[in-house]
Amino acid sequence: MLRRQAIALEPDSDTACALDGMILKDFVGPKAQIRYAEGKPDFLCNVMELFSVLSMSEQKRQIAAMYVQDMGRADWDHPTANRIDAKAAFYVVGSRKPGSMGPTFATFANMQDAQDFVKNEGGKIVRFDQVTPDMVNMDNSAARDTRM
Repeated sequence: MLRRQAIALEPDSDTACALDGMILKDFVGPKAQIRYAEGKPDFLCNVMELFSVLSMSEQKRQIAAMYVQDMGRADWDHPTANRIDAKAAFYVVGSRKPGSMGPTFATFANMQDAQDFVKNEGGKIVRFDQVTPDMVNMDNSAARDTRM
């Protein structure tokens, strides 16, 4: 049986984040997407949320693909399209540039764009498999907001 390859989808203007319900288009910074084997996508308003989902023990669905945005080509303030394989991306952690929930990872398709970003915004470059739980600061997420 041939299995269709998962492709990145572009969210609609009213697509909400799977974790916190925020409308993606209303917020700055790179977004993430998980495509599950059954075909359903989850859209995430912050790249850190991708790693948060992956670390959840209750997350049992088979993942077909994961995408982040290439911020070397996308506009930080209004990011659309330019989706790349999350496992192939270069991640800048610890930069001064805020995302939808405050701190986020900046994601790039190539090392030069990541290096240029670090020169301007600070941070350090890591690969997907180098992201550790202590780098994933979700303190500002809606899921941890005790004021709600």
